[in-house]
Amino acid sequence: MSREFVDLFNNWAQSYDQTVSEDGDIEYREVFENYEEILQSVVRNTEGPNILEFGVGTGNLTRKLVNKGYNVYGIEPSEEMLKIGQLKVPEAKIKDGDFLDFQLPEVQITSIVSSYAFHHLTDADKDRAIEKYSRILPEQGVIVFADTVFKDKSAKRAIMEHAIASYYNNLVDDLNSEHYSYLDNLTAMCEKHGFTVEFVQKNKYVWIMTATKKQ
Repeated sequence: MSREFVDLFNNWAQSYDQTVSEDGDIEYREVFENYEEILQSVVRNTEGPNILEFGVGTGNLTRKLVNKGYNVYGIEPSEEMLKIGQLKVPEAKIKDGDFLDFQLPEVQITSIVSSYAFHHLTDADKDRAIEKYSRILPEQGVIVFADTVFKDKSAKRAIMEHAIASYYNNLVDDLNSEHYSYLDNLTAMCEKHGFTVEFVQKNKYVWIMTATKKQ
């Protein structure tokens, strides 16, 4: 994630795992529907052995990657989230940083992953980030991001109308303030920087983006 939302995540750190659970906050249940399967999908699409993970949060994806046998180098700008991630997954190397400003480990990174975080960047910053990752990854290296993305403006409008009708005021605020992208925009960014890309929808909000660096 970016530094813009650090205070939000510092405040959310202690209750985040409850929010993503099946009986979590009703406003966000559709956002986190199939949460465990979404994380497992990221792991299945990841190429080892050395993984760079952005927005580690409380370490839920990190734990699954470590259990797979991967070396995980985590990046997290929220101090409170970072503390929890380090405690839950001490095997991972988690440091302060964000999608654009981070310390690159002295190993060849084979995959760059993230879950529920890339939308904290504007599209301009997403483009800068993907360009940066294209210089880090080897041929056939992958970016695997799970995040809220919209097929088009009509799809976003329908989601917004449903949230308003349901009186999900916090979710409506998020939809208005976060930097959610459209599939076409992300596709263009990836292709511009030398990736082939595919998207798989996992729930009403979340898609898995797998971008593979061309040979």
